[in-house]
Amino acid sequence: MRASLLAFSLNSAAGQQAGTLQTKNHPSLTSQKCRQGGCPQVNTTIVLDANWRWTHSTSGSTNCYTGNTWQATLCPDGKTCAANCALDGADYTGTYGVTTSGNSLTLQFVTQSNVGARLGYLMADDTTYQMFNLLNQEFWFDVDMSNLPCGLNGALYFSAMARTAAWMPMVVCASTPLISTRRSTARLLRLPVPPRSRYGRGICDSQCPRDIKFINGEANVQGWQPSPNDTNAGTGNYGACCNKMDVWEANSISTAYTPHPCTQRGLVRCSGTACGGGSNRYGSICDHDGLGFQNLFGMGRTRVRARVGRVKQFNRSSRVVEPISWTKQTTLHLGNLPWKSADCNVQNGRVIQNSKVNIPGMPSTMDSVTTEFCNAQKTAFNDTFSFQQKGGMANMSEALRRGMVLVLSIWDDHAANMLWLDS
Repeated sequence: MRASLLAFSLNSAAGQQAGTLQTKNHPSLTSQKCRQGGCPQVNTTIVLDANWRWTHSTSGSTNCYTGNTWQATLCPDGKTCAANCALDGADYTGTYGVTTSGNSLTLQFVTQSNVGARLGYLMADDTTYQMFNLLNQEFWFDVDMSNLPCGLNGALYFSAMARTAAWMPMVVCASTPLISTRRSTARLLRLPVPPRSRYGRGICDSQCPRDIKFINGEANVQGWQPSPNDTNAGTGNYGACCNKMDVWEANSISTAYTPHPCTQRGLVRCSGTACGGGSNRYGSICDHDGLGFQNLFGMGRTRVRARVGRVKQFNRSSRVVEPISWTKQTTLHLGNLPWKSADCNVQNGRVIQNSKVNIPGMPSTMDSVTTEFCNAQKTAFNDTFSFQQKGGMANMSEALRRGMVLVLSIWDDHAANMLWLDS
């Protein structure tokens, strides 16, 4: 089976309420699911991430969150804030620069006062996300990165979010154990959470991000610190961890493909240092580094990258739109069996196979993500073996087998200036 998805273009809740001041709509973005005999259309839609939505009082239009701070009266704590505040609909085109046409999606980085967007969770219907089970499947999409310079990231990835969250189990992990048992130091709760997918709630990923405003129906108010270099963001005490499969993180210069496993399934709410990052980067349940197959330059093919860079510069200056049809073929297996993910690019009908590495200490035959590639890369770069420590291929395969949600975004990096991608 092949999931032939879309054309992708980029340019430079326990008591949580739903608002009614702006129309709730989900722009259509059709996709295809191929089997022997054809590729019938699937009438999927997209939904804007909750972090970008207007959040206001349930009794009026007072902002619950302005700039990068919470309104203290409405939001003295997480539960009260969730009860007092409503997420509202969105003007996708006027405010966020998002347009769709058939199976094509365009994201603008700056639209009026809005910067960046995590815009596309693909939805199966009005209340549930479309789940992708990618084991032994191919995933196809076309993307035009010609107008996205270095320093920005047009991303397509899969997150181990819940399909919906009417009653979803929530695992809570903290820097100090909540319950100490022989098998677990986490507490499993069942919280009544209204369906969140219709308003783009439920995001999580392997970085255990602490800038998420609402996690499992509660506002992330406790310990919130406004960002010193981002007027729209901040971090709270809690983060949202889960498995993540980065299929495409790229701009006109660079690309990266990176699986990130976690030791627990589903969305896990972390607290403080248990979210990892900073001096405790490897302290969370997820692999922050991932097992990245970077762009050609990152894999040691410096001359190839320079040559491609000149071609792309010519195409941009001559206004020749040359979208890359990027094909991902996954041939994955569970457990300790061989795990391999191979990919290739197709540009103007020409197949461009993935490059082979040219790194001292790594076999020159390596051109895809495998267990052998992982061990060789971590050793050659003297990296922490976090990928293996967080369950490696087995945990990543299990997450792919259970199903993951497709996420599409365009963003800049206030923490590291995207140097991890472009350098």
